[in-house]
Formats: sequence, C-alpha cells, structure tokens
Amino acid sequence: MMPAGRTAYAGAPAEEIAGAYLWACRTELEAFKPGNVSVFESGHGMTARHFMMSADASGTALRRMDLGLGEKIYRAVAATQAAAGCNTNLGIVLLAAPLMHAAQTRPPGTSLRSSLRHVLHSTTVRDAEWVYRAIRHAAPAGLGTVKDHDVYDAPTVTLFEAMRAAAARDRVAFQYADAYSDIWNIGIPRFVEFSHRWEDPAWAAVAVYLGLLSRLTDTHVARKQGVRIASKVSRLARPIDRELRTCEQPQRLLRKLHALDHTFKTAGINPGTTADCTVATLLAARLHHLPSPASGGNFAAPAVESQGPPLHNNSLQIS
Repeated sequence: MMPAGRTAYAGAPAEEIAGAYLWACRTELEAFKPGNVSVFESGHGMTARHFMMSADASGTALRRMDLGLGEKIYRAVAATQAAAGCNTNLGIVLLAAPLMHAAQTRPPGTSLRSSLRHVLHSTTVRDAEWVYRAIRHAAPAGLGTVKDHDVYDAPTVTLFEAMRAAAARDRVAFQYADAYSDIWNIGIPRFVEFSHRWEDPAWAAVAVYLGLLSRLTDTHVARKQGVRIASKVSRLARPIDRELRTCEQPQRLLRKLHALDHTFKTAGINPGTTADCTVATLLAARLHHLPSPASGGNFAAPAVESQGPPLHNNSLQIS
C-alpha cells in the first residue's frame, strides 16, 4: 500500500533517477570546462570535492516523492550548504529537480519533455515560496533587490510565472519558461553526437559546455562582470569550439583549454550557468534512457541555436 499522500506513478524508479543525477554531476566534473571547476582544476575557492559532496547531499532530497517541487529544491540546497558550506549547486538543483520529477511522474506514452512541461506549468505559489527561500539560503553572488518578484518578498505568482518573468535576464529561468529549449536544442544533440564519435561522455560534456558557452550569454558572468564581458567570454570560446567540432582526438586541445581556463580564472570569470546547463543536459540524456512505459522524445533532432531574449538586470538571480 502507498503511504498517505502518495500517488502511484508509472515513471522510472527513484533509485535509478537518483543514480542518473549522481552520474551527471560526476561526469560534468570529469570534463575540462574552462573557467569552471573540474577534477583537473579547482577555482573560485571551490574544488571538485565540494561539488561531489553537494551532489551526494542534494540527491537525497531530489529523489523524494513525498515533497512538492519547491520544497525538494529548498531541502536539496539546504543539504548542500550543510555538507559543503558554500553555494556550489543552486543552478544545478533548480534545473535537475523538474527533470527528475518529470521522470518520476511520467505517464505511459508520454515523452520526458512533455512530462517536464506538465511539471513546470503545474507549479504553485507555494513552490515559489520554497524556491525564494532556497535562493536566499544559497545567497548566490550578485543577488540584489528588484521591484517585481524579488526573492526577499513573499511571492504572488507561481514558480513558473516567476521564472518566466526572469527569463530574459537569467538563463536558468529561461529554461523553465521555454521547456529547457537550450538543453534539447543545443545540449542533447551535441552530447549524442560527440558521445558516439569519441565514446567518452566526459569529453562529450566538454563539447556541450563549449557549444553552449560559445552561443549563449552566460548570465552568471553577465551578473557579476557585465554583459560586455559575458559576450567576450563567448567570443573567446568559439575558436576552440570550432576546433573541437572537427577533431577526432579532443585530448590534443588540452593545451588550449588550459590557456583559456587560466585566462578566465585570472579575471575571476566563472561561466557557472553554462556548467549548470551542462549537468542538466547530461541528466536529461540519461533520464531519457531509463525504463518507462513508453520512451519518447528524439534527442537527435536538429538544434535550433537561438540566443534567446536580450539581457537586463536580474529579478530572480539564480546561478
């Protein structure tokens, strides 16, 4: 018999979903991502160990089916702070929680992305309250105050509506508003292509990271250093991304990746939103292949590499 308040779902088992989350977090850490933390390079006062502690701590809350989406996010962020003592994964948790919930609750004959859309559109004001609390608890760099939907105020709209209001200013919020279009249109096709080519998921994750970074303004960088610097970061990533797309032995680009990593970290630049979207890409790709009544979606669909709406100062400032 199911516990009170629980519903029987046809989605993938919680243990496998939690395993997919840990795999995505670990694989992203095994990828050399210029400006970001990996097993190869620490940075910004953090190491790979901080991120793995965070993944282990947050995964316990994210797998729970007795919690609403917003409360899952808050409890995962609080567990991270207790384990790692810093904000390592707010953006990761915000992106992973709806994906995992969608996989857990996916009805028969429904694709993962369709289930994700339902999860996003079904959020409540209570979910927004929990997420505002999570953001305040994590205290991401550059968090300020704004007129509408400020995280220090009580929310008056659902979590989906709050994210939609911030979509032009924060790329994590944009994923909520547009059903993770960056993940499905850019990230997943890249991961599939380069996983097949190189048979190495960590290097495929590098291709995802550079593909996103070279095309989209990283809003973590834009918030801390300004849109002009964030645009320059994308320009600097493009030459290496072009080389990576055509090479058969990506290890040959390690010297250039190290040089770009040094350039970014010397300037205090951390493309954290891009890294968060890389984890979400890996997680979505893995969840797609978990057992379900009817697997749906097509990750090989042509990418639509849209830059999205223009950037302004944040309301919901996330990652």
